[in-house]
Amino acid sequence: MKDAPKVRSIVLSRRSMLRNIAIGAGGAAVLRTGVSEIPAAQAQTKALQKTVAYQGTPKGDQRCDNCRQFEPPSACKTVEGIIAPSGWCKVYMKKPA
Repeated sequence: MKDAPKVRSIVLSRRSMLRNIAIGAGGAAVLRTGVSEIPAAQAQTKALQKTVAYQGTPKGDQRCDNCRQFEPPSACKTVEGIIAPSGWCKVYMKKPA
């Protein structure tokens, strides 16, 4: 009877150790997968000009150079490619005054 508690504590610690190894291995696999997918996700963050109906001319007073997304001299945070400061697209957002 005195041996029973010792055996049980060994089983529990072995079980605990195996569970922790399994959790650690699973966590490592998730991290490894997530890291390899980051560049692909970043590459897909900008929309195609055609998708957002980009045009090289303004739409009234709406122009890329007064849009929140515009990055001078000729880029956009949300649309790929070269963007004209006098252009316009569907994701236009007026800069705050």
